[in-house]
Amino acid sequence: MQRSMISTMLSAVSLRDLALVQAVHRHGSFNSAARAMHISPSGLSHQVQKVEQAVGAPLFERGGRRIVATAGGQHLLRHIDAVLAAGEHLQQVARAGVVAFGGELRLGLPASLGPYLLPHLIAPFPQYFPGARLGISEGKPRGLLRRLQEAELDAVLAPMATTVSGIASRPLFFEPWELMLRADHPLARRRSIALDQLDPAEATLMAESHADGLECDGNEHGHVQDVSLESLAALVGLRGGYALVPALARERLASMPNIVLAKLKGAASGREIALYWRDASPWHDDLQGFAGLLRKLARQLPGLRVRGVKT
Repeated sequence: MQRSMISTMLSAVSLRDLALVQAVHRHGSFNSAARAMHISPSGLSHQVQKVEQAVGAPLFERGGRRIVATAGGQHLLRHIDAVLAAGEHLQQVARAGVVAFGGELRLGLPASLGPYLLPHLIAPFPQYFPGARLGISEGKPRGLLRRLQEAELDAVLAPMATTVSGIASRPLFFEPWELMLRADHPLARRRSIALDQLDPAEATLMAESHADGLECDGNEHGHVQDVSLESLAALVGLRGGYALVPALARERLASMPNIVLAKLKGAASGREIALYWRDASPWHDDLQGFAGLLRKLARQLPGLRVRGVKT
């Protein structure tokens, strides 16, 4: 049997201790890290010192307004991140197969998709995955995919993106854009409108849609706004003009005062939604089943077009 070369001091360091060190690095403050990790600042400081003594080197420069890692600490922190990721993976493997997703699927969704898809997903999820909880995080697609890579999320629903190393994806459905106009717009009474019938300068578009069908530079080509769809509707209601919005949001947006929606004529314009997860996930089969559930829901929702699975 191979003899362990880990020192007595280092063997006394727990994964919790390493997670506390990681939290200090992430927050740049002992007080903020202590609040996030539910420990007193003095207790946190003691545990960090314990790790520093075990590795025989200081991890952080103290005394400034923001706690920063030493040069050696930055190197060690990369290894600490790897140890914690391995620990989480070990736990996931141990729990996989007992309950789907090890008991909880931490799912990330764009804020422009979550509120409109989740009402259709919440009820069937526990029927398909008994005993598993669905944890939801909203954000921007790029940030959600970064959190997926860092193992903060188990899966992400987002528009199709460039393939990322270590990340698997399955196409789910195509969601077309629709036109949202103020009720007094000259074309508001039409059920369908072509983009070339509209003045680009009147566009108020969410950042995700502005490159799809219309180019906006904030001047004669309209305005790009990084806001929620409800706020976008409020802007159209106040300023007039129009916006491109995803089809799933139609019912919610159409109920807002002074707002009407119309279909887009011509070539389909919209977004391809895919499910992303890490290649190393122990829940590959569960995630394939989850993708199947989402595709089934998409077939039942008006306007969505289910996409074939790419291998």
